[in-house]
Amino acid sequence: MTQYLVNYVDQIGRRFLSIFVYTYKVISLLHVATRSAVFDQSQGLRQIIRVTLAQIYFTGWQALPLISVLAVATGGIVIMQASFQLSIFGGSDIAGRLMMAVIVREVAPLMTALVVIARSGTAVASELGNMQVNKEIMAMESMGINPLSYIVFPRLLGGVISVVSLAFYFSLIAIVGGYTVTMLIHNISFSHYLNSIVESFQEKDILMFFLKNIFSGTIIFVVSCYQGMQVEQSPHEVPQATTRAVMNSIIYVIFFNLFLTILFYLSELRKMDVL
Repeated sequence: MTQYLVNYVDQIGRRFLSIFVYTYKVISLLHVATRSAVFDQSQGLRQIIRVTLAQIYFTGWQALPLISVLAVATGGIVIMQASFQLSIFGGSDIAGRLMMAVIVREVAPLMTALVVIARSGTAVASELGNMQVNKEIMAMESMGINPLSYIVFPRLLGGVISVVSLAFYFSLIAIVGGYTVTMLIHNISFSHYLNSIVESFQEKDILMFFLKNIFSGTIIFVVSCYQGMQVEQSPHEVPQATTRAVMNSIIYVIFFNLFLTILFYLSELRKMDVL
């Protein structure tokens, strides 16, 4: 029994240590890539901007149709449930407040991150993995091009900009488009609905919105680049690296969003003298 407990504790310790080491390596890649882009003059700013814009086009612009459908569907479902359920208790006037709490604070950052992971995270990890297999990154280094500033940083910067923009777009479409869908089957005053959203708006919402989405964009593309660059020789390693990038990105994003949400509502409870 004692040996079993020792082995179990040892496994938990190894797991936490591996998570800590992995997180340290990911943060190190972020630091080195950013530093290389700022101080390395081996390639011009124009090339970095070109790759960044290409990443924004793929991650942001091409994802708009999917984000639009998800936003309208999510917004419509939330408003319909809020209006039907809350009207029983005479509380249909807080539908807008519920939209702010559910969509803007929670659903938009999480749904946007998941869409970006599924589309761009997998693409970046597989792209860099194939570049490693084909020795393209080694060829760049031999030509004096720093792959961290030319490949990693522009994808990171473009990914962060895209995630923040997509989350804002998701929130806007969910609020307006969701109301339009719901208006067809349930009568809600748009002015009253919009006023309830404005009244429920807090400065903390802006902070949470940017913190969640900037972190999501950063972690998705740093993890994807890191996993792609871990591929060594065989093309069979590319799908494995892509899978790890997806799983690790999802875990980091969910736990960080959960952590910020807990902090937010704990602060709200303290303001109401509940805690």
